[in-house]
Amino acid sequence: MASSLEYVKFIAEQLSELEEISYRKMFGEYAFYYKGKVFGGVYDNRFLIKITKAGKQLCKDFEEQLPYKGAKPMLFVSELEDKNFLKNLVEVTWQELPFPKKKK
Repeated sequence: MASSLEYVKFIAEQLSELEEISYRKMFGEYAFYYKGKVFGGVYDNRFLIKITKAGKQLCKDFEEQLPYKGAKPMLFVSELEDKNFLKNLVEVTWQELPFPKKKK
């Protein structure tokens, strides 16, 4: 099941406290970027972020879910109303993620 653009725009609005947030459609789902790094996405209308130590610390009770079959587990972000929480979660997650490798 592909995610709805309406839900993706809702997530983007909830992340609007952050500058340099963007998203891109990929295979019917949406990857979210912050300052050039993919940190999560919307999969089957679920907002999932990559698992990092700091993110896991902030989201102790959050469930791990697979975005799609064969993928690594990600954190299912169930707290979507608190923009400050989301901003902090994305920032601490971003700090632990590597930059994408440059293409030759």
